[in-house]
Amino acid sequence: MKLIVNYYAAFIVLILLSACDNSKQQGNNTIINKGVSPIVKETFEAGSKNSYDPAKVTFNSGTWYFDDALIAGSDKDAKVGGQSVRMRNKGVLRMEFDVNGASKVTVKHAAYARNKTSGWQLKMSVDGGKTYTQAGADMVTNEHRLQTVTFIINHKGAVRFELCKTSGGGNRMNIDDFTIYSFDEHAPVIDRQSSLSLTTDTPVVGDNSNLLLGNPSNAVSSTRIPDNYLITRPYYTLSYNRSRGGPNWVSWYVGEEWLGDIKRVNDFRADDTLPPSWYHVQNTSYQGSGFERGHNCPSADRSSSLKANSATFLMTNMIPQAPANNQHTWGNLEGYERMLVNKGNEVYVMMGSYGSGGYGTRGFRTTIDSGRVTVPAYIWKVVVVLPNGNNDLHRVDATTRVIAVITPTITRLNPTGPITYARYVILKRQQATTYWVSYPKRYRML
Repeated sequence: MKLIVNYYAAFIVLILLSACDNSKQQGNNTIINKGVSPIVKETFEAGSKNSYDPAKVTFNSGTWYFDDALIAGSDKDAKVGGQSVRMRNKGVLRMEFDVNGASKVTVKHAAYARNKTSGWQLKMSVDGGKTYTQAGADMVTNEHRLQTVTFIINHKGAVRFELCKTSGGGNRMNIDDFTIYSFDEHAPVIDRQSSLSLTTDTPVVGDNSNLLLGNPSNAVSSTRIPDNYLITRPYYTLSYNRSRGGPNWVSWYVGEEWLGDIKRVNDFRADDTLPPSWYHVQNTSYQGSGFERGHNCPSADRSSSLKANSATFLMTNMIPQAPANNQHTWGNLEGYERMLVNKGNEVYVMMGSYGSGGYGTRGFRTTIDSGRVTVPAYIWKVVVVLPNGNNDLHRVDATTRVIAVITPTITRLNPTGPITYARYVILKRQQATTYWVSYPKRYRML
């Protein structure tokens, strides 16, 4: 156990040392994100269209094509100013002009009146509107309150956009404040001919990638190493352990583009991508055990699309967790991570577990599911926090904020119980210092 703890501690140190070394090599040439500015902000206030028939409408930004869409300003329409776009069925809203490069696009969207869920996509064209490819994730609109979603584009050169309603039938939705930001010369250019869209099965590489800070166990996608089996997804990357029936670790990135309006889909299920001859942990495998199906990569960290959120409910992303620990200790930390992102940061997260044996609501267990799933003794997480920017690996140095937490699998570790999370961290720190001998004996059971 000590060897494993020391291994991961060494991994964290190596991340920081590597970043320091890279920073030194950059010297005064370190790339700094200078920010981007809006080049198009279409509020749809200057034009009019009162039918769903196909037509072109001219606004301040240029001419837009509407099909199964109109301009509306009733009390039932969600809008910023006096009017917004209302779409139904398979409605289309398309630019009839190009802009010279784009770093990102933001769109405000909402359900019309009390209409139910609608799905939609943003698409982009780099050949004057001849062909379009999807940019970003599938989106869902299900609230009347306007929500803002951000699509990362990073395309240099002529580009135009199209917004398409893809599902929901006659349910209507509103679109407002369609904003395009100037190309960021400091960001890596994305080749849209081989798109790295979040809706594909191709993970992002480089900045914002799930393994930017390294593969801590050198996991590989080989059945010859079943207890360190690499699984790579657009939404997170993990090392799976067949013997334990769960991940050794899971690594993921959280930026503003991953946080949206999607609610938990709760579709816990076996991971059919595992080799067929391996045991597949089922959604019912934890029933009656006293342990919860604890996410590594949280559902709320992947709320940008139904597909992303659903991926977090694969059982290969789960470990047995004590309910109080899962709902409070880790739940609170996860919420804090997202708060950091909402305040202008991006975070790289890695979570893992090791050892065997923990306390659930039905007492101590080393395994569940007839011995096929190991209950971890300890759960750990490392969070690297960076202000929004580019060239993330080169920006990590000795001053970078790193949050590192490790907890036992016990039921009494919660914010209101006798052994709180804060007290546990203090105790574990004091055990390694001379202050431990003076700490009250009733707490030394840890």
